Amino acid sequence: MIFWIVVGWVGFCLLPWYGVEDGLFSFRWLVDGYPFDEDYAPALFLIGQGEKLWLAPLSIPLALPLLALGRAKSDPAFARILILSGALGFAWLIAQGFGIGIRGFSYAWMNALFGELGDRQFGMGYGAMLCATAFLFLLTQGIAARGAVNGDVFVVSAIGGVIVIVTAFVFFPIAKMLFAAFVTEEGGYSIRVFTSKFFDDRLWGLACLSGGRCGAAWNSLFLAVAVGFITTLLGLAFALVATRSGFRFKRALRALTVLPIITPPFVIGLALILLFGLSGSVTVFIADLFGVQPTRWLYGLPGVLIAQTLAFTPIAFLVLIGVVEGVSPSMEEAAQTLRANRWQTFRTVSLPLMRPGLANAFLLGFIESMADFGNPLVLGGNFDVLSTEIFFAIVGAQYDQGRAAVLAMVLLFFTLSAFYAQRAWLGKKSYTTVSGKGDAGVHPLMPVGLALPVLCIALAWALFTAVVYVMILYGSLVELWGVNNTLTFKHYVTAFSVRFEAEGIRWSGAAWDSFWTTITIAAIAAPLTAAVGLVTAYLLTRQSFAGKNAFEFGTMLSFAIPGTVIGVSYILAFNVPPIEITGTGIILVVSFIFRNMPVGVRAGIASMSQLDRSLDESSLTLGANSWQTFRRVILPLLRPAILAALVYSFVRAMTAISAVIFLVSAEYDMATSYIIGRVENNDYGLAIAYSTTLILVMLAAVGLLQLLVGRVQIGRRTQPSKGIST
Repeated sequence: MIFWIVVGWVGFCLLPWYGVEDGLFSFRWLVDGYPFDEDYAPALFLIGQGEKLWLAPLSIPLALPLLALGRAKSDPAFARILILSGALGFAWLIAQGFGIGIRGFSYAWMNALFGELGDRQFGMGYGAMLCATAFLFLLTQGIAARGAVNGDVFVVSAIGGVIVIVTAFVFFPIAKMLFAAFVTEEGGYSIRVFTSKFFDDRLWGLACLSGGRCGAAWNSLFLAVAVGFITTLLGLAFALVATRSGFRFKRALRALTVLPIITPPFVIGLALILLFGLSGSVTVFIADLFGVQPTRWLYGLPGVLIAQTLAFTPIAFLVLIGVVEGVSPSMEEAAQTLRANRWQTFRTVSLPLMRPGLANAFLLGFIESMADFGNPLVLGGNFDVLSTEIFFAIVGAQYDQGRAAVLAMVLLFFTLSAFYAQRAWLGKKSYTTVSGKGDAGVHPLMPVGLALPVLCIALAWALFTAVVYVMILYGSLVELWGVNNTLTFKHYVTAFSVRFEAEGIRWSGAAWDSFWTTITIAAIAAPLTAAVGLVTAYLLTRQSFAGKNAFEFGTMLSFAIPGTVIGVSYILAFNVPPIEITGTGIILVVSFIFRNMPVGVRAGIASMSQLDRSLDESSLTLGANSWQTFRRVILPLLRPAILAALVYSFVRAMTAISAVIFLVSAEYDMATSYIIGRVENNDYGLAIAYSTTLILVMLAAVGLLQLLVGRVQIGRRTQPSKGIST
C-alpha cells in the first residue's frame, strides 16, 4: 500500500501530467522549462499557477490512504478507505479526461450547464498514468482486504489490471468503431441504417447455389472452417514428428514449419502466383506436358486456402507442440503395461489428452482465417470475404464506416460462435497429466500405421513450403521478376547499403529507418504480450471469480476483429484525450500487444490445463503466496507456452499489415508499410529482398528465443534415436 501511495504522489507532484510533445520516450522536457512550463508541468505546479484547476480534487483521494497507515488489514476501515480512495480517484480521472478535451468541454450539455471553459487539455502523460495506476491498485488492495478471491492481493490486482487495460485498449476502441454501424449521414443514430446494411445480398447472398457468387459471410465461414481443420491436422502431424518419431532432421523440420509465420502474407501470395499463376512455372510446365490450356484456377478459393494454410499452420504447430510434449509419459507407459499396443495407447490415452491443444489450434486457425485480408487481397479474385470487404469499405472511395462496422459485427459473431463451440467440445473434463510426482517416463513412438502417413504428410508439406521459399529467394535476386531473370544483388544494396565514414557508420540504405523502428517496436511488444497473455491464462485456469466468462470474452475480442478495423478504431479512440497516442510508437506497441495477446492466452490455457492444481496447493501450503507460486512453480512448466507467445508476438509485430497501414507515421514507419509502398510502385525486387531479410532476422530471433526459454523436460530419459517404430 505504501508503495502505491508514493507512486500516486510522485505522479501528481513531480512528473509531467500531460503527454510530452516529443513522445513518452523523450526526456528533453527535463531541460526545457520543467517544472513551470505548462506543457511539462506536474499537476501540483499547474494548480499552483491557477491552471487546470479540475485536477485539484485528485489531491483528496491521494491523501485518503494516509488514514489507513497503521491499521491492520483485518480492520474493516482499512478496506473501506482504500476502496474509497481508489474508486474516487479513478472515477474522477476518467470523468475529467473524457469531459474536457483539446477544445474545452467535450459535450454540448456541459457547455450549457457550466458555460464555456476557455481552457483545454491534452492526453495523459507520465504523471496521469502513475496516478491512474496508483488509484487502480489501491482499489484492488482494498477489495482484496474485504476477502475477495480469498483475500489474495496478487490475484485481485492481476484481475483488476487486466480488466482495465482490456477495457481501455480493446472494448473502448472497438465500441467506438461499432457505434458507426448506426450513424446516419446527419450524425444521428438509427436502427434502419444498420438493418439496410446488414441484410445486403452482397453479405448473405446464396447465388452460388445456382452458379453465381455467394455472399462474403458464407465464403468467409466456409474458408475459415476449412483452414481451421487443415491447419490443425498439419500442426498435429508436425508436432508428432517432432516429438514422437525417430526422424533425424527434427530441428530442420521445426525451422521450416515456422517459416511461413515470419513472412508477410502477400509475399507468399506472390510466390504462389509465380508457381501456379496463369504464367507460373508449374502451370506452364503442366500445360505443355499434357497439351492443355493454362487456367486461372489459383485465383479464388483454392489460392486463398493454400496461402492461408501455409501462413497459419505454424500457429497450430506452436500451440500443439507444447501440448504434445506435456502429456505425461508415465500415463502412456501405464497403458502399455496394461497390454495396450501403441495404436491403442495413442488413440485412447495420448490423443484425448491433446484435446485442449487441438481445440485451441482450430480456434486460432479459424479466427486467423476470418481476420486475414492480405492473402484474399492478393489471391481472392471474385471470392469475396468479410475482411477484404471491410478493407475496401474503409479505404475505398466509398469510405463507409457504417458498412465496415456491420461487416465487423458479422465476423465477430462467427468467431465468437467458434469460441463457444470449442468450449462446448472440451466440456468440463479434466486434461491434467502433470502432477507434483516425479515422472521418469519417456514418450512412446507413434505406431507404424500412424507414423508412415504422418511422416509422409509432414515431409510433403515441408517440401512444398521449401519450394515456395526458394521462389521467394529467387525473386529477390533477379533484375525484374518474370521479365528479366538476370541475377543481381542490387535490391539488397538499395535497401541495406552501409557506408563507413570518418564520423562513423552511416546506414545509407533506403530501408534502414523502417527496419530499426520495426525491430524496436517488436522487441518491446513481444515480452509485454507474453506477460499479459500468460497472466491472463493463469487467472482463467487457476482462479474462480465473478464475471470470468465475460473476462475471457474480452481477452479474445481483439483477435476476432480484422486488423483494418483495429487500426481505424484506434485512430478514432486515441486521437483525442484522455489517451492521445495517435502517430506515436506507443500506439503501435499497444495495438500489437492486444492484437496478439490471445495467442499467449490460448497457449497458456492449453498448457496449464495439463498441470495439476496440487502443484499450486503444495506451494501455498509451504508458505508461498500466489505471486511466488506463479513465478517459481507455474512459469517454469510453461516454457512451450512462453515460447509460443514470444515467437508469435514478435514475428507478428514484424510482419503485421492491416492495422499498421493506419497507425504508422512519418516518424514511426514499419517494415510492412514500406514494403507495401514498394509493391504499389511495382518495385517487386526490393520488396521481396526486404521481406527475405526480415525472414532471416526473424529466424535468428526465433532461434535465440528458443535458446533463452529452453524446453520442458517431463521425462528423464530420451527416446530411441533410430527408426519410427522401435
